[in-house]
Amino acid sequence: MSSFFESDSPTNLAEYSVSELSGSIKRTVESAFDQVRVRGEISGYRGPHSSGHAYFSLKDDRARIDAVIWKGTFSKLRFRPEEGMEVIATGKVTTFPGSSKYQIVIETLEPAGAGALMALLEERKRKLGAEGLFDADRKRRLPFLPKVIGVVTSPTGAVIRDILHRISDRFPVHVLVWPVKVQGDGSGDEVANAIRGFNEFAPGGPVPRPDVLIVARGGGSLEDLWSFNDEAVVRAAAASEIPLISAVGHETDWTLIDYAADIRAPTPTGAAEMAVPVKAELEAQLASLAARLQGCVGRQMDQRRQAVRALLRALPSLDQLLALPRRRFDEAAAGLGRGLELNTLNKRRAFERTASHLRPDVLSNRIVERRQMLGERMSRTERTVERMIDRARARIGRADAVFATLPSRLAAQTGRARDLLGNLSRHADTAIRHQLVRARGELIAQERILQSLSYKNVLKRGYAVVRDEADRPVSLAAALAAGAAISIEFADGRVGAVTGDSPAAALPTVPPADPPPQKKRTAKPADAADPPKQGSLF
Repeated sequence: MSSFFESDSPTNLAEYSVSELSGSIKRTVESAFDQVRVRGEISGYRGPHSSGHAYFSLKDDRARIDAVIWKGTFSKLRFRPEEGMEVIATGKVTTFPGSSKYQIVIETLEPAGAGALMALLEERKRKLGAEGLFDADRKRRLPFLPKVIGVVTSPTGAVIRDILHRISDRFPVHVLVWPVKVQGDGSGDEVANAIRGFNEFAPGGPVPRPDVLIVARGGGSLEDLWSFNDEAVVRAAAASEIPLISAVGHETDWTLIDYAADIRAPTPTGAAEMAVPVKAELEAQLASLAARLQGCVGRQMDQRRQAVRALLRALPSLDQLLALPRRRFDEAAAGLGRGLELNTLNKRRAFERTASHLRPDVLSNRIVERRQMLGERMSRTERTVERMIDRARARIGRADAVFATLPSRLAAQTGRARDLLGNLSRHADTAIRHQLVRARGELIAQERILQSLSYKNVLKRGYAVVRDEADRPVSLAAALAAGAAISIEFADGRVGAVTGDSPAAALPTVPPADPPPQKKRTAKPADAADPPKQGSLF
């Protein structure tokens, strides 16, 4: 058996390992398809992987091939892959030995023809328009006279020279140029970065912040202008805080940045004309307005001057204006003296009416009445106190008798009675003390009234009282005969005198009247003991 199988084995074929066979196939495929262009539709595209590589497939109606774009190549593509887009991919075919699959490694990617570009452009336009990036209410007005203009364009083309020349002719301002590529790989990212860079300038910084941005490029085909249809460029233009003018291509060329910009210029030269006005026209308009203003001011001043003159003619003279106030002043000055005399007379009469009610006899009667009233009150108070003391003594006596007869049974009652007696005694003392304080206050108040109404206070101010021989007050000089003896009372005493030319009779000095004697207290019986804590009545 063994010899039979050994004779049938193919001994003339080389033996390979799996790795050797996969490597040989890989080298053969890569050498045969080193550089190929494949046309197909993108399928299964889900965006870049977390590693930065992109994996998808290219297919047509009968076949399908895997494709990969490495991270370094993906960042340089002019067009980003999109699901369902028909493209032409340039690269090389290789195999993946780990799974025995082959794939194309794409190096460049472009849409398959102008029709595909237009379809992609329309699709992108609808997508960005649906997000509101092209809405008219988002667009802002350009400043009338910008101080700094930022230009995003190629530094070597004719566009920048046309813009600078037009701005210099119309109104020279400061121009900042951000050089970018306007065509080719990475041009869209450069334009977007330039727009965002101008917006990041801080106002008042070392580099002035532009008031207007101009994104400009000369004319060209759809492929040449495709960088300005890039989604990043459109979003940067829509998000720009600085008003932006789009000047890409000629008047018939339209790109997506034209819809997102605040205003579209047909040419770069037209953008420069929109950005700044004509200085000569402004100076002429300013001179015209200044002349009109001067003429208006002159005419206004003439009209006001004429109106003031008309008003002056209608006003009365100074003498006429002051005639009536002057007459009123003279009449008031003439009546001032008479008015003062009448006012003094009225005051004197009112004083005399008031003084007539303050006679000494009236005051003396009131004082006597008050003294009698005070004496009666003091007598009633003394009698009341005596009765209260007698009742207290009687109660004490009764209590002592009870204590003597019933010492054992009434000991507790004796203590309560003594407490009650002490309380009553204290209440009696308090009542008497309060009554005396009130009586003393009333007496002091009456004494103050007496002192304030006493004529002796008048004598202290330098006046004197003249009395006749009967010691009656004399108020008129006609009431005294010549040679009559009189007495004159001063604040510190009296002196005698004689009226007329007769020598003065020596009259004794009359001392001031003594105060009325106070009523003496009624003496208490000797056997009556004073209540505890009993003070003086005065």
